[in-house]
Amino acid sequence: MTVDNRQILDVIRKKHCMGKVTITIPRDSRRNLEEREGVLQIRYSRYEIKRPKILDKNKSLKDSLEVCVIHAKEEHPPKGIEPIEWVLMTNEPVETVEAAYEKVYYYTPRWKIERFHYVLKSGCAVEKLQERSMDNTTMLVLMYSVIAVMILNMTYIARIRPEEPCTIFFEEEEWKVLYCTANKSKKAPQKPYSIHEAVTYLGRLGGPKRAPSDGPPGVKTVWMGLSTLNTLLAYREWLR
Repeated sequence: MTVDNRQILDVIRKKHCMGKVTITIPRDSRRNLEEREGVLQIRYSRYEIKRPKILDKNKSLKDSLEVCVIHAKEEHPPKGIEPIEWVLMTNEPVETVEAAYEKVYYYTPRWKIERFHYVLKSGCAVEKLQERSMDNTTMLVLMYSVIAVMILNMTYIARIRPEEPCTIFFEEEEWKVLYCTANKSKKAPQKPYSIHEAVTYLGRLGGPKRAPSDGPPGVKTVWMGLSTLNTLLAYREWLR
């Protein structure tokens, strides 16, 4: 079907519901919304989209491109909450409603991917790299990507598996220095504490005093806390 690019959304919204899928909608701390289950109505169809007029001078681009558009909208959102509505465009084949479900699931964890790039760019500052060769830049981006993933893992494991020991991320000296610094104590515990407690302590190092209603520390607070902890560990090593 060939339609004007601006009309695609209006056209697909009028299609009958082809199926429903249940997803987990993550917590939105900015709007103070808790995590919830949502049922999305699925509609999909193939369209031929025209090349934007602003790109008409670029003769290397095709006049049009065939894509599949998937429309997913929350069926019964909680009272007072705007329903989730996604319009996904893909060049992968979508011939069945199961294939449409698959693409919706692909999109569901996008916020984690956004968090990863946020940590990589803002926390690890990869955009400020001044290497003179692409090989060196690639290696550094790879190294910082590993660090960014570790920060994300630490932040979210503390939420979904809070009882796990902090030793899954910290060596003995690290968790002892973290405890003493966060609690302003000269005596560290003999046994390791939970990863939930460790991230809470990083929150004390990485930002202002938090109220109980603020929820668990976010990735920015965690990376700032880790930066402070690493500085303390380096200073401790220098004193030796």
